[in-house]
Amino acid sequence: MKAMVLAAGLGTRLRPLTNDRPKALVEVAGKTLLELTLTRLRSFGVREVILNVHHFADMMVEYLRCHDNFGMQIAISREDELLDTGGGLKKAAWFFLDRGSPDEPFLLHNVDVLSTIDLARMVEFHKQQKALATLAVQDRETSRYLLFDSEFRLCGRRAGRDGQAVLVRPGTRFQALAFAGIHVISPSLLSMLKEDGAFSIIASYLRSAKEGERISAFRADEYYWRDMGKPANIARAAQEITTMGVLQNPKP
Repeated sequence: MKAMVLAAGLGTRLRPLTNDRPKALVEVAGKTLLELTLTRLRSFGVREVILNVHHFADMMVEYLRCHDNFGMQIAISREDELLDTGGGLKKAAWFFLDRGSPDEPFLLHNVDVLSTIDLARMVEFHKQQKALATLAVQDRETSRYLLFDSEFRLCGRRAGRDGQAVLVRPGTRFQALAFAGIHVISPSLLSMLKEDGAFSIIASYLRSAKEGERISAFRADEYYWRDMGKPANIARAAQEITTMGVLQNPKP
């Protein structure tokens, strides 16, 4: 199975930790975010990964070389200008289309999230749903929500709990859920990325949902999940890893 790790961001929310390194090389309990992400993906059978880089790109490449790519086949997608999640995936599309099965889904994973989400179960759910993409979501507080109908199909978005809903599919009842930064994607999505330059993959999902494609929600409420976007969250996760043993067994 293949995966893409999104690691090109500047990590501005993590300053000063990212003043001299990319956010992917920020350490949590003695391990970098990149190592934790790659180790987790490998535990679920991922052997080929493409990594997008921009901020301290050469440092990332050298780090991987010194660690023998953590036993994986890793390709690098250099972004001279940041392309956001959608643009980054579009630039790396060749990796999934070259010698890949047109029916085999792949994973898209933010480097700055830690979780115990069962990726094998999520992939199986994606296949059962026959979805174009499946997003790991949770019922928790966030500044931006995705809206799903009773069949867990994406139908819109909303800013905050009380913000105005923007619907792309008809419906009167929907659930507002927080995205966890982990996707399962069918390769057929790649040819549907019509946007150019830098763009959010969420915008593409909303457009695809409006056009009738199935973008599904995988409920991940029972799993540990932590956003590593702020120094305080790094410290909190380090304590949880050390005292609670979370992530000690990468595969649930």
